[in-house]
Amino acid sequence: MPGTLPRFPSLPRGVTITMPALLNSLPRGINPPSLPRGITMPSMPTLPSLPSMPRGVTIPSLPRGMSLPRAAMPAVTEAPRRLLQDCCSVLDHQTPGGLCGCCWALRPRYKRLVDNIFPEDPEEGLVKANMEKLTFFALSAPEKLDRIAAYLSERLTRELNRHRYGYVCIAMEAMEQLLLACHCQSINLLVESFLSTLRLLLEADKPHLHILATNSFVKFANIEEDTPSYHRSYDFFVSRFSEMCHSDHEDLDTRNKIRVSGIRGLQGVVRKTVDDELQVNIWEPRHMEQIVPALLVNLQQHSQNDSGSPAEQTEVCFRELLCRAAYGHINNAIKPVLMHLDSHSLWQGRGFAVQCFQIIMYSIQSQHSHLVIQQLLGHLDANSRSPASVRAGIVEVLSEAAVIEATGSVGPTVLEVFNTLLRQLRQSVDYQLTGYYDNGGKHKTSSIEEKKLQDAVIKTIGSFANTLPIYQRSEVMLFIMGKIPVPGIYPALGSPNSGFEGSRMIQVMLLKSLLQVSEHYESSNLLTALPSSFLEPLLSFTLMEDPEIRLLVLSILTSLIDRRHNASRLTTASVAFDVSSLEMKEDRCSRQDNLFMRKHAQRLYRHVYLASREENSGRSHYQALFTLLAVLSVELANEEVVVDLIRLILALQEMTLSNQECLSVFNRCGIHALCAAFLNLLSQLGPPPTLHQHITQVIESRQKDAPHLLPEVMFCDKPRLPEGELKVDEALLFIQSKICEALAGSSYSAHCERFNTPYTPQLTEEDRLSKRKSIGDAVSLQVDMDLPFCPDTPQKPQTEHITFETLKNAIEDRGVVEEEERRKRMEVVERFQTAPFEEIAAQCGARTSLLQSKLNQVFELIIRPPPSPSGHSAPRSTPVYEMKFPDLCVY
Repeated sequence: MPGTLPRFPSLPRGVTITMPALLNSLPRGINPPSLPRGITMPSMPTLPSLPSMPRGVTIPSLPRGMSLPRAAMPAVTEAPRRLLQDCCSVLDHQTPGGLCGCCWALRPRYKRLVDNIFPEDPEEGLVKANMEKLTFFALSAPEKLDRIAAYLSERLTRELNRHRYGYVCIAMEAMEQLLLACHCQSINLLVESFLSTLRLLLEADKPHLHILATNSFVKFANIEEDTPSYHRSYDFFVSRFSEMCHSDHEDLDTRNKIRVSGIRGLQGVVRKTVDDELQVNIWEPRHMEQIVPALLVNLQQHSQNDSGSPAEQTEVCFRELLCRAAYGHINNAIKPVLMHLDSHSLWQGRGFAVQCFQIIMYSIQSQHSHLVIQQLLGHLDANSRSPASVRAGIVEVLSEAAVIEATGSVGPTVLEVFNTLLRQLRQSVDYQLTGYYDNGGKHKTSSIEEKKLQDAVIKTIGSFANTLPIYQRSEVMLFIMGKIPVPGIYPALGSPNSGFEGSRMIQVMLLKSLLQVSEHYESSNLLTALPSSFLEPLLSFTLMEDPEIRLLVLSILTSLIDRRHNASRLTTASVAFDVSSLEMKEDRCSRQDNLFMRKHAQRLYRHVYLASREENSGRSHYQALFTLLAVLSVELANEEVVVDLIRLILALQEMTLSNQECLSVFNRCGIHALCAAFLNLLSQLGPPPTLHQHITQVIESRQKDAPHLLPEVMFCDKPRLPEGELKVDEALLFIQSKICEALAGSSYSAHCERFNTPYTPQLTEEDRLSKRKSIGDAVSLQVDMDLPFCPDTPQKPQTEHITFETLKNAIEDRGVVEEEERRKRMEVVERFQTAPFEEIAAQCGARTSLLQSKLNQVFELIIRPPPSPSGHSAPRSTPVYEMKFPDLCVY
């Protein structure tokens, strides 16, 4: 067949052949390549002829271990063909190795073994028998592995230049088998030639060569090496494989194959380098900035269902990369992800960004999850001047990441997470009021986008809080409560440009965040769940004029007290409640619950009473009050609490009948409906049946004569109100005497004496203020700036005789006194806001000196020296309490 060498017959004994004769004996059509100008063909040496031996004479045998030289043995059947190949090598400008380079029989054995693995037809594939001989030789003489690899690389380069890709594949297969067969100690002799060959194939412009080189590299990457290598570099492979991942070949099938090969190549680089500290550090930013974007580009392809699609292969590689990341490498791996999402505007729409970080959170080690959260929080702060859609996308990713991270920990800076989110809420409110999300006023934003962002931030706060233990959730609630702006007192907490409306919006947002945290907060001990430092400022919000804020506070209180999830069954006020059908979880009140009610019950009753008489209360407020009272009666009720709740309801009923209260007809009817619904529920939770009979009679009377006093009529979309002033007959009211009679003879009778004292709320300084627009109006600073002080003048105790006339005058002048006290408080507040710091410090120091002088007088009266025998006590220069208790004295 054309292109193959002719087979020459063996030469007779004593016959030699010269090079010119050999060239002339070629068949017609076979032309040897021409020599370059100035180069002549050297004459070939002739083989010596042996004389014929006489008959009967034999050649003596050679001694043991001695053999004739190979050049003297004429029985070389393939010598002419090999000789022609050597000549062609010379004509191809190959450097001949002297006589051994021209005569195949005298060439090194490793070269002859390498040449024997190549068949005459490349379609036949690798000659397996000869490959086994080459492998055996390589294992027997490992010191020649570098020469074998270099010669294989030389052959592959020659065939590649001639575009004989079949032999290229055979050479690569041979190198792969040698790599797999060689021991770990000697593999370094092969690797350099192997990697240089792969570089050569990857630099070619043929896609099938790229795929061939990638497959060979993956096989090499799976080999575990015991001997370290200090001089290898994989920078070229990282760059080339990353470039293959971005392939834009015109043929879709070819493009996918190239991209899959690039991904598999990057996976091989990671496997080869990530566990070896002596190798190149693959986690360096210059490498991660190439690898991660190449993977993310292919991860965006969702349409492929084939198991070999780029998207699926990318996810496998990306997960393997992240699961091998140590603590110090997480930031370098996450930063390119954030940069890629920014540069390609992938934060809008929660699809790809959420999917990407779900892969990240599920792949990395759980103890490193908080590093990803910190990276996202920092990126959120960096994009504070970005559009609302970008910020909302980052916040939603944070929310999803927090849910996945529930098994881990948020990290050492738990409060910093919530501080960042609350700061984003305040910025969003400012942007919503100004209409721009930058200081220059160039980039506009809309209220709809900012509200979406605010809802996402509130949801994320709840997601983060759910990952925390119980004790940290209480700290988070205290932290959020401390961040609520108080206009007039702490103006720095709000924005100076937002004004009153901005402060109100921030208050609403932070209370919604607090509600998100409290909805999943479960604590068996309410003393720890609702400490005074948290309960008092929270209840102060129930006195605010804003109805939305009051409604949020009632919902927060209900969610914190409702430990057994009964509130969901009591959201709608009705007089048709049947407790047995509600399947509520009832449990005996514990000792901690009793202590909580003894400590905070009167404060809760007071704020319920004051919140009920707010003029702008609507249907939702009365339903929230009913739910709160119902949860209290189910969770914390004992005999004393039940009696106090009935007293509170009777006080609310009396308030609606009083003409002194400026309540509308709707408010009066709403309070009546609230009392009816709650008493109907309370009478079924343990009191005697006679109480339930009285409640039922009153409800039936209202159904006939005054349906507007029932919740089914008042708390609907279109309540029916009576015309004119509200008039309520005694038959439609709950009578205290009948309630006492119903409770007589039961365990509640011991507390029935409390009915003799009508319930009146314990008014405090904050309760005496009316029409409060913010908590700043309700805060009272207990500092008297005008108190005269003279340290040299002895202070005499002031006494006042209290008579009946004094009490009567005090009651009559109560309104004037309250107005005067309010004026003084406002003056104190204004002075603290406007006076210099030095003046305030001096006045406070004067009060401190006054307190110290009073303490000294008390100590002198209490601690006196023992009397002496003479009856006179010796004067002391040092007080006794300083001598006996020096460490307890505070100055």
